[in-house]
Amino acid sequence: MTFLTNPIDWWIDPFTANEFMRNALWAGLLAVLATSVVGTWVVLRGMSFLGDALAHGVLPGIAIAFVVGGNLTVGALVAALAMVAGINVIRTYSPLPDDTAIGVLFVGFLALAVVIMSSQSGSYTGDLNRFLFGSITGVDDTDLIRQAIAAAISIGGVTVFYRAFLVMTFDETLARLLGLHPRLAHAVLLALLAVSIVASFEAVGNLLVFAFLIAPPATATLLVRRVPLIMVTASGLGALAVVAGLLVSYHHDTAAGATMALAAVTIFLLALCGHAVGAAHQRRTGSLADPDPVPHTDTSPHSAR
Repeated sequence: MTFLTNPIDWWIDPFTANEFMRNALWAGLLAVLATSVVGTWVVLRGMSFLGDALAHGVLPGIAIAFVVGGNLTVGALVAALAMVAGINVIRTYSPLPDDTAIGVLFVGFLALAVVIMSSQSGSYTGDLNRFLFGSITGVDDTDLIRQAIAAAISIGGVTVFYRAFLVMTFDETLARLLGLHPRLAHAVLLALLAVSIVASFEAVGNLLVFAFLIAPPATATLLVRRVPLIMVTASGLGALAVVAGLLVSYHHDTAAGATMALAAVTIFLLALCGHAVGAAHQRRTGSLADPDPVPHTDTSPHSAR
């Protein structure tokens, strides 16, 4: 119970006394900002499987860059954009459903990454744990600058294409009639998704970035209704998960990225429980106020007037 009996030591000192914790905090907040604004549209459009596939689709680029000694972030971005292009091509020319195209590419990219890293050239290139599970306590100023640029791109892209994303989410035909170019908007959304994932895997890890992409926006949709409020609320909830996860990781020596992701999922589950309780209470209150919910039907001749 130190966090209650000695709050300064538990909540404040880890960030004021350790530079790596301050950098980790900034990295986590920037990752949340980049993923929340894009993740809102992923949740609203039911594209969670796509987000998961794209989060894993960067692995071949990381593996190739690792083997040849290139920049891992550039490799991840190239792989993500290649997967986005592949999804759009299959979506345009194939009669198959979108999830089929995504599933095929998901398996193909993941298998390619495993083949590369299981080869002799890939087996001696070092440890990929940092890029699979994150190393948020090891980020430096260059990483923070890259994340800040990615967050700015995500926010700018969502702002410019807000109307197209909004209309396309609820009626793609209407978006086409209004001249909003839904195919272009979809491609832009995928590109923004790729940028936010690539920028965030350095902080929370490739396998855990999906939690930040989905959990805070999903939680926000339980609490608010308007899209801008969902984005703001998701960013706030994600920031809460970052702070809580970092502090728990610091005091109990757990994996920082996984702890932050677990905090985000825990917040979602708490919000879901609260939402379920509130809905049950509302139904109970409504039934007490209206003991006869079935409307009375007047069958007299006067009712036809």
